[in-house]
Amino acid sequence: MPELPEVETTRRGLEPLLTGRTITAVSVYNRTLRWPVPHDLAHTLPGQAVQAVERRSKYLLLRCPAGTLLVHLGMTGHLRVVPAAEPLRKHDHVELLLADGRALRFNDSRRFGAMLWTGDDPLAHPLLRELGPEPFAAAFDAASLHRRAHGRRVAVKPFLMDARTVVGVGNIYASEALFRAGIDPRRPAGQISAARYARLVTAVRVVLTEAIAAGGTTIRDFADSSGQPGYFRISLRVYDRGGEPCVACGTRIRLVRLGQRSTYFCPRCQR
Repeated sequence: MPELPEVETTRRGLEPLLTGRTITAVSVYNRTLRWPVPHDLAHTLPGQAVQAVERRSKYLLLRCPAGTLLVHLGMTGHLRVVPAAEPLRKHDHVELLLADGRALRFNDSRRFGAMLWTGDDPLAHPLLRELGPEPFAAAFDAASLHRRAHGRRVAVKPFLMDARTVVGVGNIYASEALFRAGIDPRRPAGQISAARYARLVTAVRVVLTEAIAAGGTTIRDFADSSGQPGYFRISLRVYDRGGEPCVACGTRIRLVRLGQRSTYFCPRCQR
């Protein structure tokens, strides 16, 4: 599933291609995504100019004068800007024609993505209003993590992946950040000191920054807005390396399941 670096990579690729462009027509070829594509989208969007391309958590926000288009990539979704005359591909579900002769197309083979519209403040939308802080925001700090974790028995990895704790830290990057912070992903969140949470906050930001610079991580389906894969996978230190030697100490990386998710860690480096 695309995580924050993949979504941010897509946002950065789309921003110069969409900002200031006017949408002239909308074609919906398949409404049955995770939530149905609104029936009135073809009447609402034409004539709207894209004022900004933003991101909140794993949602892309295309801001227009009359409202905001919310896009979630789901597990296999991606957006690309192509010449309008280019033939459609299999699983192209929604197409926004632009006044410059190009088209924004949403492709999603598994149809777990979404494309929704709101005329109100998008941050107050039911999908966004309960989300925690962004990982690069000042509100994501050691004190708030330590306070939120107080008394919690849940393992720190699912605690970190909870979008109410911080948004956008999915399975891959949680594993990588915990390794760099030297924290065992199985340790109860309430048994971690504020000092160790400070190291974890730094590790999360470093890992995400490196992943964004690399264009995200391609494990299976992700490609950015130009169709290029992400290359952070070559920098992964623990994720998907079960049984291989730790890059720091040589101990074999262990694989366990936490919260129904594959979890990789070094039993020697992470305590």
